[in-house]
Parts: sequence; structure tokens; C-alpha cells
Amino acid sequence: MIGSMSTVSVCIVTYNSASDIKDCLQAVLKQSFPITSIIVVDNASSDETCRIVHQFGEQVRLTANKVNNGFAGGQNQAMAQTDSDYVIVLNPDVTLHPDYVSEIVGYMDQRPEVGSATGQLVSAEQPDTMDSAGLAMRRNRQAYDLGAGEPAVAWQSEQEVFGVSGAAAVYRKTMMLDVSYDGQFFDEVFFAYKEDVDAAWRAQHFGWKAIYVPSAKAYHRRGWKKGGRRSIPLFVRRHSYQNRFFTLIKNEPAGWHWFWLLPLLLVSELAKLGYIAVLEPGLLRCWPFILRKFPHFLRKRRSILGRK
Repeated sequence: MIGSMSTVSVCIVTYNSASDIKDCLQAVLKQSFPITSIIVVDNASSDETCRIVHQFGEQVRLTANKVNNGFAGGQNQAMAQTDSDYVIVLNPDVTLHPDYVSEIVGYMDQRPEVGSATGQLVSAEQPDTMDSAGLAMRRNRQAYDLGAGEPAVAWQSEQEVFGVSGAAAVYRKTMMLDVSYDGQFFDEVFFAYKEDVDAAWRAQHFGWKAIYVPSAKAYHRRGWKKGGRRSIPLFVRRHSYQNRFFTLIKNEPAGWHWFWLLPLLLVSELAKLGYIAVLEPGLLRCWPFILRKFPHFLRKRRSILGRK
């Protein structure tokens, strides 16, 4: 990768990220690969996030939103300010190893069919434990972080994956432009959660590959995710739940596979609905929104799968 003429931008969306953003930015500035621009979009934080970002001066370009535009909208704002060959979508609670960008860009420069890549994300609290090796998809179309909770030593081989987690994703700009819909790479109706799954699925439809590059290392602090579902705010759970349906409506192609997929989905979703009705009834309030948006996502589906 040394001598590569490729350019790289880093895009970070913050929301009350004062405890993480300094370490995150310092790690970006220590990358062995030159970074063209670092863009932070803050979603109306009420803590010291913006003050901390301002301390980095002209090294970091800050956009301070007056209202929370969501992860998807905030990232689209940030990415619109880039003209680099690669865009890194980075969570503020991720700390990159100094060679993270170098390892991944070196790999992608040699393989133009690769539209996205991710490194070996491990738990910041337990560095010998995997956080994510990319995204995978179960038969019931439930996306999950590949390798999560497994020993990092077992994940030392490069491999093709379904997609990459938005925590520390490296996207090829030409792929992003290719799969964008209505000028949006991340679907802003999603607001937050599973927008990376949706983008990965679109990229799959249009022939782009996603790769896990274990020589690129990063540390991820998951915060509230350590305490199980009850520790996750209801707002987060609602978006994650409804966005699963939006992802399916947009991206699951028609075909003979529905003869086995439909029963599998029905069993899975009815079991989940029963659990929610008893233990998390607040999630049911998202169903009117899902039904309202159904025609909207059908239009997107026709456009995406029609082109495929």
C-alpha cells in the first residue's frame, strides 16, 4: 500500500459522545496512511462533545446540527462533504490501530470488485474477544455481527462477508455512488440501526464484494450493549425492530425460495411478536409507522430490484 495515491476521508457522527470522541479522533490522527479529511457531524449533543472536537482545530471539520438527524442522516451529511476515493464510516466509540486504514486500503486498491471492507474489531474491555468481523445473515434474514463473543485468535483469515458493520467500515466511493438511492447512501428513514445491513444488501444486489481484513485492528466500546436487552433504550430497540422489516421489504428478492423462507419468517416473527407483547409492549407502537411507510419502501424495492 505504501506509495498508494488513493485518498481517504473519515466520517464520524456523534451524539453525547464526550467520553469517547477524543480517543477516537486521536487514533485517526495517528494513522500511518494519510487522511485527506476528518468530518464530524454532531447530532445536537447536550454534553461536551462539540467543545472537545473544537480542541482539534482545523484538523477536524465539525458540523453541529441543531436537531438530531440520526446516524443515517448525519453520515449522509458527512459523506456529502467528501471527494476521496474511500470513505471510512466510524463510530466515536471505536479506536483504530495506527495501521487500520493502511491495511484495508492496501487490500482494496488491489481488488476493484471490493466495495467495502472492515478489520478485526475486538472488545475494548476484552481485547482477546471479537466484537465484529463484519455482517452475516441467518436463514431467517436476521443480520448479526460475525464472530461476536468468540476468541479473536480464531479470526485470523481474510474472508468474504455479507457486509461490514457501520462501526468501522471502509467504503469505496464509486460503490457508494453506485448503490445510493435518491442521493442517499444510508436510508434516512432508518434514522439509526440496520442502515449498514440495508447498504450491504444493496451492494450485494449490484455485484460488489465485502471483505474482512483481520490484519486491520480496532477496539470497540459497546456501552449499553453489555447489559442485555433491558439495558438498551426503548428508542433504540424500536428502530432496530422496525428497520428489520424495512430492510426485508426493500431487498429480499422474489423467487421460489419463498416456499421455505416464508414459513421460517412467520415462525421467527410470531415468536418475537409474542415475546414483545408480553415483555416489551412499547415496541408495538412502531407498527403504525411500519404500515405507513410500506408503500414508500415498495417503491424503493421496485427501483433496486428492477435494476438488479
